[in-house]
Amino acid sequence: MDMMEIGAKIGVYFIPFLFALCFHEFAHGWVARLRGDNTAEQMGRLTLNPVAHMDLIGTLILPIAAIAFSSPIFFGWAKPVPVNSRNLKNPRVDMFWIALAGPLSNILLALVGAFAIALVAKYYSFGMYAKGAVTILQTFIVTNMFLAVFNLLPMHPLDGGKVLARFLPASLNYKLEQNEHITSMVLMVLVLTGMLRFLAEPVYWSSQHLINLALSGVGV
Repeated sequence: MDMMEIGAKIGVYFIPFLFALCFHEFAHGWVARLRGDNTAEQMGRLTLNPVAHMDLIGTLILPIAAIAFSSPIFFGWAKPVPVNSRNLKNPRVDMFWIALAGPLSNILLALVGAFAIALVAKYYSFGMYAKGAVTILQTFIVTNMFLAVFNLLPMHPLDGGKVLARFLPASLNYKLEQNEHITSMVLMVLVLTGMLRFLAEPVYWSSQHLINLALSGVGV
């Protein structure tokens, strides 16, 4: 793969992925502030600036290496937004909404991507860059739907584990949180071995449904 091809793939895959990660973390911090905790804002994390959210390995090295070497496994992460539960009025309920904000933000971005495809198809379908724009937007939708579905897995330290905590006895959730380093390793093994490929079905089904809906809405 030459440098031109790598650059093109970075534009198609990495840039949408980076924005989706940053928006996800921004959503956590924004809802945390709404619920009474401004820790993220004080630490400069209530921003869409990717530099504030980047993790060297998870945000840069692994995703770009996957693109450069055409790896079938493309994944990564950003630095988690800090939340101080002591500032929350009702930590159990507030943490539920803070955690849920991340996946919901990615679903919102997927919807925005579908709307953008509809606009391109209706007003710019014969434009010079229309095909490329639609390709990037389709990748943007799939990326966001994958982040939403993946993060809703009911495991710590994923958002799904914190969402599930709302419905578990406090003592059980405390034990799960104390052992999240173990579930983190289990999660990494599942990703690297491809055992999470079952997530592809709901991700691609929902993504394709959104894309088809966007195109059918303009009579394409």
